[in-house]
Amino acid sequence: MSDQKADLEWRDDAIPVSTRFDDPYFSLENGLAETRHVFLGGNGLPARFQPGFHIAELGFGTGLNLLTAWAAWEESGQKGPLRFTSFEAYPMDADEMAKALSAFPELAGRASRLVAAWGQDPTLSTLDGIDAQVIIGDARQTLPEQQWQADAWFLDGFSPAKNPELWDSELMAEVGRHTKPGGSAATYTAAGFVRRGLADAGFDVERIKGFGRKRHMTVARMAS
Repeated sequence: MSDQKADLEWRDDAIPVSTRFDDPYFSLENGLAETRHVFLGGNGLPARFQPGFHIAELGFGTGLNLLTAWAAWEESGQKGPLRFTSFEAYPMDADEMAKALSAFPELAGRASRLVAAWGQDPTLSTLDGIDAQVIIGDARQTLPEQQWQADAWFLDGFSPAKNPELWDSELMAEVGRHTKPGGSAATYTAAGFVRRGLADAGFDVERIKGFGRKRHMTVARMAS
């Protein structure tokens, strides 16, 4: 397990900002609404949910995306747990996670369960109600070791301009190899090299309207 930790400062004593990457963990406008627009909407969720659905993610961060997907899954009436696998190189402490997630009171019930499980084991082995796993370390090393394919990807690393390693063409190729036929990916960025990397990985890539003041975002679909 990586011994690297998140280096944070707080904007308005509410929004965590990575000092390593000089980038906030979630939207300064409305992080929950952005997650719903980019990662749920961009992947056609919850309409595509079905038993055994598997979401994978680059960049676990505060856990906001997991909580948002978990809530959408349960509210859609699915049977059995959602599978959610995320990759994180610089995990934050449980108290930092709790402070960040306090910005989203409608997620409070699940957030408290997540924070408790995270404090026990950041791989989330003790979190009940969702089949979740966080793989700690550099995704460029850990993703190629995985033997599964996901139905949908949340690509949520820090800005490609500031954290290009999590968006390089080799890692996008691994995302493609770990996506089921007909699977999807979505991200808040419309950076050209990210879109080219996804296209080279076998996705059909489209630039669409972004959230809030962001002009564009990227959605991608693997051929069936």
